Amino acid sequence: MDKSILRQAKQLQAKMAKVQEELGDVVVEATSGGGAVRVVMNGHQNVQSVEILPEAVNAEDVEMLQDLVVSAVNEAIAMSQEVANKQLSRLTGGLNIPGLP
Repeated sequence: MDKSILRQAKQLQAKMAKVQEELGDVVVEATSGGGAVRVVMNGHQNVQSVEILPEAVNAEDVEMLQDLVVSAVNEAIAMSQEVANKQLSRLTGGLNIPGLP
């Protein structure tokens, strides 16, 4: 195998590892219910915090609050994935490489 290809693969692997590490510092924020629920997530899709305004809490309508939380979490995941995809696609030049987001 051509040594330059191996070198390029190793360089790409190192750059991708760096991007993956940097994604831990990326923060996305999503809200639902007009800001009643706010979810903060990092680029590794780990939830950092969930804030719920007191007026969103209604013991007689727990399902609505659950739906708002699910909606905000799903939006934060989508935002986090979009950021990760953009950063990784810069390295791959838009190529679809199996096993990468």
